[in-house]
Parts: sequence; structure tokens; C-alpha cells
Amino acid sequence: MAEVKKSWTIQFNERGFPHVQQAFVLPPDMMKEADPFILLAEDWFKRGTFGDHPHKGFQTITYVIDGRLEHIDNKGGRGILEAGDVQYMNAGSGARHAEEPVAEDIVHSLQLWLNLPASLKQSEPFYQDIYSENVPVKKIGPAQVRVFAGNGGPMKPLVPFMMNEISLPAGEQYTHKLEPDHTAFVYVLGGRCAFGENETVLEKGQAALLTKGHDIQIKSEARSKVLIYSGKPHGDPIITHGPFVMNTQQEIREAFLDYQSGKFGPEAK
Repeated sequence: MAEVKKSWTIQFNERGFPHVQQAFVLPPDMMKEADPFILLAEDWFKRGTFGDHPHKGFQTITYVIDGRLEHIDNKGGRGILEAGDVQYMNAGSGARHAEEPVAEDIVHSLQLWLNLPASLKQSEPFYQDIYSENVPVKKIGPAQVRVFAGNGGPMKPLVPFMMNEISLPAGEQYTHKLEPDHTAFVYVLGGRCAFGENETVLEKGQAALLTKGHDIQIKSEARSKVLIYSGKPHGDPIITHGPFVMNTQQEIREAFLDYQSGKFGPEAK
């Protein structure tokens, strides 16, 4: 059985207009311990926050909790995500896009940065929009489990990755299956739960890294909603600088040169 290895309370930062509030649910200083995960950011923002910008060497999984989020990329892609929708992006060899609220909406989102192994750093960029109505919901005992990735979920990531949202009524228990070789972490979106046989209690606004195991036991002490992310670590060296995640400083320099010389293509607009 998996247990809570490390837990923490999320620190939210008031940013003002247009980036209203921001927090690192999974802070970037944990990226080596949390391999293959780089960070998980939670944001509340208005239009003008995430205009045209580049990425290279990793993947993003963006979950819209509230508001309407318009995606535009410089390959002609465009779409709108609403509450409950998710977008998977493979930045690979270099992507350039914008993620902005529609009209006067305030978007509340979670964006996960998922590292690519060295062998896939130069893979072709692509996007996959996953609408809430296409996400299977499994009833497993008292739990309702939304399956975004893994176990028949619609997301098609390039690396082994699972993403599930678990809803539990108060006073119920559920055992969630994990891949024993995966790194897994949880984020409590609402309520209060005890995790593992050691029954470590986490409540809304808290997150935890788990030990490796086949299952994690969850007991709800209140009506609860929990996100569980898990992915297979690859152990490659990791160097980050702004929107680029590579294996060496030289590759970071090359990424900046490629972007500045126009190899990422024109502005997304």
C-alpha cells in the first residue's frame, strides 16, 4: 500500500490585475523528487496574463475548474475549454501558443508540467482537447472516479501517465489502484480525507507526495474531491529555464536561440 511520504499546505499569492491569484500546488523545487513531474500551478486570471509564449521539452495538462479558456497556437489551432475540460499539449521540439480567458471571464485552472524523456524532447508538438462529456465516470463502491488519463481515459500522452478525480461522500472509504513503479501525488480540491493505512489527514488546499505502492486507501471525513496524478519516472538530468525544460545547459541555450531565430514559428494570434 502507498502512504503519504510528504505533505504540505498550498500558499496562495495575490498578484493583482490581470493575474489575480497564483500558487504552486506542486512546487518546482520538488521536481527531482517528483520525477517525471516538474510543477503543478493553480491560477486565477483575466485576459492579458498568458498571451503568446513558447514551450519546449515537456508536456502540459491544463484542467479548467471555472471560466472559459481560449487556446490559440501558431499552427492555426483554436478552441475554447470550459469548466471540467482538459487540454493535453506536447510542446516537444517547440510550441508557441496563447491561453487567455474569453471576454471578461476569470479563469481558474490547474496546469501540470510533465517532463519528457530525452528521447522525446524533439518530438512533434500537438494538442488534444478533452471535453468533460467525453471523460468516463466510473462508480467504484461509494466513489465516483473521473478518468482523464490511464485505464481507458481519453487522454493520449506520450509517456505513461494517469490522472483521476475522485469524489467521495462523507464517511466513506475507497482504495485507488496505482502503478507501483509510478511517482504519484494528490491534491485535495474539497473536503477532508485520511490517506493510507497510516491515515494521514489532508484537507482542502493541501497536497502530498506518495510512496510507491499498488494502492492508496482514502477515507473521507467530509464530502471530498481529490485529484491524483501519477507518472513513470525516467531519471534523466533536468535543467529548466523559464518555458524550456531540457537535459543540459547547452540545450537550454539552443532552445532560446531557436525561439529568437524564429524556428518556433510566428506569433500565436
